Amino acid sequence: MPSGIWAHEEYAKLIRYDDPTGVQPSGLFQCHQTDGGSAARRVCAGWAGCHGPELLAPRTALAFGRIDADTFAEIVNYQSPVPLFDSGMQAAQHGQANITRPDDNAQRQIDKITRTRGDLTPGVPPPAPTPATRSETTGRRDVDPAGA
Repeated sequence: MPSGIWAHEEYAKLIRYDDPTGVQPSGLFQCHQTDGGSAARRVCAGWAGCHGPELLAPRTALAFGRIDADTFAEIVNYQSPVPLFDSGMQAAQHGQANITRPDDNAQRQIDKITRTRGDLTPGVPPPAPTPATRSETTGRRDVDPAGA
């Protein structure tokens, strides 16, 4: 994935998943390429492949019935067919590096995602987050069972 596709704060979210399991965010990190409300939404493959069995979020989602046991197993056992960053920090640093100057490949990705995502409005700030939806502009659903 080229650098500079998402907003700075979207990349920053990855870093907290490097924390010890018990203090990580409890919400699943959804794929940014699919609308948040879509039946086709799925977790981010890079996130699952980077952190796998160390993630709190799939455990929480399984416990609260948001995913089934098969989906849980797929997330924690996922092996990417391509090399991934070793940490959320590395992925965030890469992604944030060219935010102000995305190259042609990144701009093509931005244009493609903007065309295919029905829930994005380029140039419009995102709505204020609620306990159930952390980022409507990216489609990432981050449900916090405590409502915080």
